[in-house]
Amino acid sequence: MSDDSGIGKSAYTALVVDDDEDTVNLFTEFLEIYDVVVVGKAFDGNQATKIFRDMSPDIVFSDVMMPEYDGFYALENIKKMNPKAIMVMITGDVRADTIHKLETLGADAIIYKPFDMQAVMKTVNSLLAKTVCSTS
Repeated sequence: MSDDSGIGKSAYTALVVDDDEDTVNLFTEFLEIYDVVVVGKAFDGNQATKIFRDMSPDIVFSDVMMPEYDGFYALENIKKMNPKAIMVMITGDVRADTIHKLETLGADAIIYKPFDMQAVMKTVNSLLAKTVCSTS
């Protein structure tokens, strides 16, 4: 029996994407402290796309600058699969052209490094609240 109201749902699910394994593990630990269940970890945009297709997490956190398949690749391909997918892009690159490209591809939020986990969770809660409200 499913409960579509969202009441009783223990946590949201997430996919974490970064080419640095330590960053992925640290970010995963932080998310789990805030009751976000990480259902997938990817180390490039191609892996992220495949895991998203298989797991359909509520939210994706992706680094932008990665070798080969970068965050732009993940963002573009995941949004093609599911235009409503919540994509939070994480970058240290503040150049206008990077920001413009992320916005054009449909990033739901951009978080700049170094980031504060409380600020990240505030963004997450805001995005997920909008999604819950729009699907009710």
